[in-house]
Amino acid sequence: MNSKGRFAIGAVVGAVAGVIAGLLTAPKPGKESRADLKKKARDLKEGAAGKVSDLREDGREAAKKMKDELNKG
Repeated sequence: MNSKGRFAIGAVVGAVAGVIAGLLTAPKPGKESRADLKKKARDLKEGAAGKVSDLREDGREAAKKMKDELNKG
């Protein structure tokens, strides 16, 4: 895994931890906190899926470029 991939995973894990810590320490009733946590988790999941898709596309492009270069030589 390249450094971009590791950074993206670290950023997502850090964001999730921060959101959870913030929601658990917020002065809201449990029902509201759980609803907020569920919404944030869904948002983060969708964002992570987009990042994974972008990384896959970058990988495909890099593989195609390398294949083209190898075929030239």
